[in-house]
Amino acid sequence: METTPSGTSVGVDDPYAYAERCDHLTDDGRCRFAVEQQDRDPAFAREREHENLRCPVGTDEWEWCDCPHFRARNRSESCVRCGLDGIRMAHTDERPLLENHHLSYKNETELTHEITVTLCRWCHASVHNSWARIDDDASPTSEAIAARETRRAREQAEFGFQSAAERREE
Repeated sequence: METTPSGTSVGVDDPYAYAERCDHLTDDGRCRFAVEQQDRDPAFAREREHENLRCPVGTDEWEWCDCPHFRARNRSESCVRCGLDGIRMAHTDERPLLENHHLSYKNETELTHEITVTLCRWCHASVHNSWARIDDDASPTSEAIAARETRRAREQAEFGFQSAAERREE
């Protein structure tokens, strides 16, 4: 299983299995990196420009791991392991319910890519404690559900929400 530089688990054997597509890939199959960040790798940008900015992965010439600028950051609004949905509270410094979990870390000897998935902080801790995997069949912990519902109640209170039962009592 893949590990962090400090040796803790990342919860997967192959990070690329969790990468759906590159963040630089446009809907029409072109490489956005070659246009927007050409100064970071001029040779790569020239090669892509020569190919009309076509992404070689999109045409099955390469695998994601072959691209020197591959990046896949999951932007999910729920934990990919247990499904807990996140509620962000505005104007607060509270720790978020959801966190980005890196599946790939920089290695001194080989090129690695930024590959992240969204995990709730409870699953994130479980994965890094080496006893859980990303693809486990898991449910949110009672502590996670309680934290989410506490936030949901505060969110509803901010909007002046009243349930039907509360309105009926009036």
